[in-house]
Amino acid sequence: MLRAHRRAARLTLDQLAEVSGVSARTLSDMERGRSRGPQHRTVNALADALGLEGDARKQLIELAREGRLRDHWARPTGLCELPRSVDDFTGRAAELVWVSELVYAESSPGVGVVGVVTGAAGLGKTTFAVRAAHSVRPSFPDGVFFLDLFGMSQRPLAADDALQQLLCALGVADQQIPADTQGRASLYRSLLRDRRVLVVLDNAASEEQVRPLLPGGGAGRALITTRRLLSGLEGVRRLVLGPLALPESTRLLTGILGDRSASDGESALARLAELCGGLPLALRIIGNRLVSRPGWDAAELAARLGDEERRLDQFKAGDLKIANAFGMSYEQLADSARRMFRRLAVVPGQDFDAALAAVVGGVPVEDAWEALDDLVDLGLLYDSDAGRYRFHDLVRLFARDRLHQEDAAAEREALTGRVTSWLLRTATLSGRWFEPGYGRPERPDPDLAVLSSPEEAEGWLRANVDNWLGAMRAAAGSGRHALVLDCAESMHWFSDLWAHGPHWREVFTLGAEAADALGDLAQQATQLNYLAWVHSVPPSDPEAVLRCSAQAMELATRAGATAQIAWAHEYTSSALRLLGRFDEAVAASSRSSEMFRAIGDIDSCVQCLAHIAHCRLDEGRHAEALEQYLGLLALLEDPESGMTSSVVALSRPLALIRIGHCLERLGRRTEAITTLTEGTDAVDTLQMSDFRQAGALETLAALLADEGRTDESRHAYARAAQVFEAIGDTEASSRCQAAATATR
Repeated sequence: MLRAHRRAARLTLDQLAEVSGVSARTLSDMERGRSRGPQHRTVNALADALGLEGDARKQLIELAREGRLRDHWARPTGLCELPRSVDDFTGRAAELVWVSELVYAESSPGVGVVGVVTGAAGLGKTTFAVRAAHSVRPSFPDGVFFLDLFGMSQRPLAADDALQQLLCALGVADQQIPADTQGRASLYRSLLRDRRVLVVLDNAASEEQVRPLLPGGGAGRALITTRRLLSGLEGVRRLVLGPLALPESTRLLTGILGDRSASDGESALARLAELCGGLPLALRIIGNRLVSRPGWDAAELAARLGDEERRLDQFKAGDLKIANAFGMSYEQLADSARRMFRRLAVVPGQDFDAALAAVVGGVPVEDAWEALDDLVDLGLLYDSDAGRYRFHDLVRLFARDRLHQEDAAAEREALTGRVTSWLLRTATLSGRWFEPGYGRPERPDPDLAVLSSPEEAEGWLRANVDNWLGAMRAAAGSGRHALVLDCAESMHWFSDLWAHGPHWREVFTLGAEAADALGDLAQQATQLNYLAWVHSVPPSDPEAVLRCSAQAMELATRAGATAQIAWAHEYTSSALRLLGRFDEAVAASSRSSEMFRAIGDIDSCVQCLAHIAHCRLDEGRHAEALEQYLGLLALLEDPESGMTSSVVALSRPLALIRIGHCLERLGRRTEAITTLTEGTDAVDTLQMSDFRQAGALETLAALLADEGRTDESRHAYARAAQVFEAIGDTEASSRCQAAATATR
């Protein structure tokens, strides 16, 4: 352009140099392309000397300006340089692949490719982003830049200042940087549009902070790390970092320890890794402590970390302290959310819902939702699709520490008592939905969860089992025995619907201990009878059943509790049947049925009669058992029997299943298929998965296979496998899955 204007003016280089005051050497460098970005005053002097006006003058000045920008871009600045990575980086293979896919990802016109990496404190987001950026660096020949946005500090880096640093790193001279944020952002996007650049924006505070820093399309890429979800950002790709799995945690710890790991022992290192909860920061702190103290024993440190009261204090090494990382997030919260956070530390169990959080915070559930959202947004809580929340173990300890530091002892005690009471009263109310004569309360406590049907009650009990069971433990430890006993007693009927629940032994043991503390012999016998039932559920322990029923018999006799004496006889009969002592079992069930009949308890009497039929079936007296089951079914279907409708609803499907087994043993295959199908379908409506349903489905599947009904057989085997899996019988589940496959 310069040469063309000079020749049009009929000037030599020396002549133009003399007229403009610019040296001939400089002019020569400009015309040969060695100097593409001369200073503004030089270009103006040349334009005056050449007599350029209007568009011609403007074009020459703009070309020089663009050249200056290119010159600054080509000159290395050393600003925003990517930090060094760590040589013991471990795991995150799938996550690294995710970042590599950003390199070649396509986007809509005008929409830049942006990756957002979120996660709680201590998960190693920055370390991960740095490692990922180093791994893809060859794909960005125009540069990889790193900028800490100080999102967790009291004064995050302003977008205006961030743009200035990035523009300087991109080679823009200070005097060329626009004064306003909009101008800086526009220039920044224009530079990223045609250049293969990766910008790592670490520790972002908000959407407002990072929006001006995002590429507007083209070759540039941005990778953001943040504790917040930044859910307001549109069109970005998201990656949520979670804790490392235990094998990866152990490998990271081993890598940090280096040579000394061989002497620490695999079990000790695995235990340390487990106590770190998959947080890379915690693993690095523990590893650094061991490396810097060669005389320390890893197993001894693991034992110290095992003490919850002191665990949090152990996670510090030099300037690294896990509590500081959590504390930065805590400081970002409003006062109401801080209060909710630390008070949630008293909640028993692994997770909780918003209704329980509202009780903890003493706020309406709508306010609880808002506080929980803030805690999730900062990574202080995890949430789930089921609407439940949970702490990381170390974050829970931090919350408890904050509670002890900021709330008085009397307030903490009152809070624990209120939460314990609410959980146990709600559990008791829920359990009583399934008791004959209870159901919906006429005047429920206004502060309890609203449960309007048995389905809602069952859902609450199952979802919150860790919470109310933990509350039972807490109440037992604080001497609130009446609450514990009421809750245990209310679970009797519901436990039949969840027979394989792993917690019933503890529930009824706590109930028996509470009754003992209250001096209630009859209730203690009742709870011991419930325990006898627990031990009779497969995998059964008949000796334990006999011990519990014998204790119940002795206490019930002392208390004159006839019903519990009868139940003790019945559970004794159950144990004797399991031991193959059928005549003794029948005698015991006959005795208990007579006692129940004498006190007018027809429901319990019928269960004893059913058990006599069970004995005959197990004994191989199939025709006799069938006759007794058919008589039992007739009684269950008789509206004049006097039986409670809920007991009939539960007992009839089980009677059909037993009849089906008898028919199968007697070789009456077609009738067996019909009856077992009806029985298992009826159990499905009760949503009661247990060993009886599973066994019936497996028998039905075999019968259908014998009949050549392959598709129906495969479906029945698959259902049996699911039920066996649900009740924890993996061997039987595998057997049925294999049978289902074999019928294809």
